[in-house]
Amino acid sequence: MNVLDQLYEKAKLNPQKVAFPEALNEKMMQAAYECGVEGYIVPVLVGNAEEIKAAAIERGYDVNVFTIIDIAEETYKNELIAKYVAMPETMLKEKALGRRMQDPLYYAMVMQAVDEADVTFAGIDYTTGDVLMAGQMIIGLKPGIATISSIGLCDIPGFEGSEGSLLAIGDSAVCTNPNPEQLASIAISACDTVSALLDWEPRCAMVSYSTQGSGQGELIDKVKEALKIAQEARPDLAIDGEFQLDAAIVPAVAAKKVKTESKVAGKANVVIWPDLNVGNVAVKLIQQFGKADAYGPMLQGFNKVVCDCSRGAPVSEIKGNIVISAVRAAGAKK
Repeated sequence: MNVLDQLYEKAKLNPQKVAFPEALNEKMMQAAYECGVEGYIVPVLVGNAEEIKAAAIERGYDVNVFTIIDIAEETYKNELIAKYVAMPETMLKEKALGRRMQDPLYYAMVMQAVDEADVTFAGIDYTTGDVLMAGQMIIGLKPGIATISSIGLCDIPGFEGSEGSLLAIGDSAVCTNPNPEQLASIAISACDTVSALLDWEPRCAMVSYSTQGSGQGELIDKVKEALKIAQEARPDLAIDGEFQLDAAIVPAVAAKKVKTESKVAGKANVVIWPDLNVGNVAVKLIQQFGKADAYGPMLQGFNKVVCDCSRGAPVSEIKGNIVISAVRAAGAKK
């Protein structure tokens, strides 16, 4: 059973409520329906209720599989607004929030913020920028987190790491050139993500072209400073570096290169790239030459699970990302 099969089984044990603000989109509705019928999630479609029902019936779906939320219905909307503005440190007041909630994306995120949904899933009709802006405004960032980032999960044939063929990597998609504070946030968020998703004890390596001072320069200084910030912010996490990639994941190399005691060196299950140039090239090398399956990118750093899927993704891939998001949300509640 591969990792995605394991996550599908895990999702069935505790189906989460996933809100879909792009409810009328054909691929999104199909993915939501199949995930609901197969018992992985409770799909919540957000928008114009009459249009959603008509489209579902026209496409041959049993509308009873869906929970359909009509954003024009005032009673429930006002209940959500009251719950939201009563929360501490919310950015919007009643009138401003009401105007925003005319958009299904913001409506879905308000539902999530007040625990009426567990995940907001979008990204086909809405741009990445739309999703990130709404997420930061409505869901907000976790305390101590300086930036939104992403993490991917690679299943690499022939790789024999501390978690078998699996390796978590980030950020390969969102944060272009993180400063030390942002890089530390990426590492902390990645640890929390893999812990919630896979029940791993994270061992997080911050990588560069240097292993503990073997190289010099401002690129390395950034990684060192980020490591210091991350370790001070979350001493409960095993985050270490700076390591070259081989010293991070190969025990024999770590034994030669790393002279200090480390819970991470040689057995990292999470690798943090220093910038997006490295991350983007690295993930494509892993996919093309390592023939790896790469799941994600999964957004991280928000107070709750927010998802931005690829516009060109087929239904099968969208379903996989929905399931991953649901398992993350369930794990984050523990």
